[in-house]
Amino acid sequence: MNGKPGIAQRLNALLLAAKLEPLDDNTAARFEEYVSLLLRWNMRMNLTAIRDAEGVLSRHIIESIILARNLPIGNAALLDFGSGAGFPGIPIALCRPEITVTLAESQSKKAAFLQEAVRALGLSALVHAGRAETLTTVFDCVAMRAVDRMAAAVKTAARLVVLEGWLALMTTEGDMADLKAAAGADFAWRDPLRLPGSEQRIIALGARTR
Repeated sequence: MNGKPGIAQRLNALLLAAKLEPLDDNTAARFEEYVSLLLRWNMRMNLTAIRDAEGVLSRHIIESIILARNLPIGNAALLDFGSGAGFPGIPIALCRPEITVTLAESQSKKAAFLQEAVRALGLSALVHAGRAETLTTVFDCVAMRAVDRMAAAVKTAARLVVLEGWLALMTTEGDMADLKAAAGADFAWRDPLRLPGSEQRIIALGARTR
């Protein structure tokens, strides 16, 4: 699948099928470069359990693009807490270049992939090769998706959000009550945004009000 032609076209077809606006040619081509790089590295290390282009596009990329498009205007700095293979942070950086994205990843091999992806794609994103808990700065938005011990991570993430900033959680409807409790009473939550192709997966956006 190295550099498989048609990834960009397939991505836009999936967006259209989900009744979403397609990407412009340049952005779609950069997503193709990202997916091709991820698939090459995934042959040598476990970046993601999904190992085919179609699965990466339909599960990881589409969902991350939806989050990018639904982030409130005015977010200048975003933390991808436990970035892994770069979801959702790299798609956010590609779709929302006005946002400075920090990709926090404690596993050294995954952090090395993120560094290479940032270099290859020419992104202004930063890579924090360590645990997000060690960061001392705060962010306009902290996003996370499929993080180990998610509730504990949300509790930590909440402390990294500025007043009137946002928590952006890619999770399931069944887990949402626990995650809201972990974030605490300082957050006011919008109605969840349901993701295509699933009855359970959602995006939840919470604004820090105090």
